[in-house]
Amino acid sequence: MYHGNSIRLLAGNSHPELAHAVAERLGVPLTPCMPKKFSNGEINVKISESVREEDVFIIQSGCSDVNDNLMELLILISACKTASARRITAVIPCFPTESRAPITAKLVANMLVSAGCDHVITMDLHASQIQGFFDIPVDNLFSEPLMISYIKRHIDGWQSGIVVSPDAGGAKRVTAMADKLGIEFALIHRKRDGKSQNAPERMELLVGDVAILVDDMIDTGHTLTLAARTLHEKGAKTIYVLISHGLLAEAHMASLNSLPIEQLVVTNTVPQNEHKEQFSKLIALDISSTIAESIRRTHNGESISLLFGEWAEGRGLDMII
Repeated sequence: MYHGNSIRLLAGNSHPELAHAVAERLGVPLTPCMPKKFSNGEINVKISESVREEDVFIIQSGCSDVNDNLMELLILISACKTASARRITAVIPCFPTESRAPITAKLVANMLVSAGCDHVITMDLHASQIQGFFDIPVDNLFSEPLMISYIKRHIDGWQSGIVVSPDAGGAKRVTAMADKLGIEFALIHRKRDGKSQNAPERMELLVGDVAILVDDMIDTGHTLTLAARTLHEKGAKTIYVLISHGLLAEAHMASLNSLPIEQLVVTNTVPQNEHKEQFSKLIALDISSTIAESIRRTHNGESISLLFGEWAEGRGLDMII
């Protein structure tokens, strides 16, 4: 039951499939809004229903045309603020700009606040310190419980496997997942041959053999390629790859198809339909239930800590799309 039936869901053009899935799970229709471009590229937004004194949630992911999607989100926030919305929450499953240079996330944070945003819901920030860039509340959800559920339900022999990180930056994520699964973890150390930025890279396996490779995002696929081949050369018989944000914006899908992996498992924080058509080993996990529950709990003033544990792991029965 929603307090006063005051939830208003809006969606930009970045990920309409996820927005519709969240609306369906909440039982709340999407408020009609029409973000569009003029012939000169200028973005125009029209909200067809009143949002005065409503609790507004705007779903917009940082993917594809990131700059346009970000501007679209800012205009939607500003329009709702001008229309006297009671509270405006930006739901950004994949937070933009933070993959390459985290410091630019501070600029994005400032723009969101200046536009009128009161709260942000996101998932698997590339650097958790980004939360500190905001002067408003930020809920950083994790895909880890979904990943653990997938491992337990769909990976045969996971009990004797090892979770691995492709670099030192993901060590904390991997050790936490390994502890919850009760299995060992491994770490791959990346070394560049020479001082030049263009010098060839090689990877050294520091701890044990591995079956499950875990990372927070994939864009070019370069790290994944190096890691998968290294593991295969070291004798790994089966390799599963689990990644939160499957951007794949600069990846060569043909080369990924030739990798010695069983599956590449990503979430649908960004659209995956085109990627699935190009890469037969790709599996997408649906995060709409987690996003919908976070919206419901935020609206009702409830704690979202439940989303980090057994509740999220229990979503595994219907999470593959």
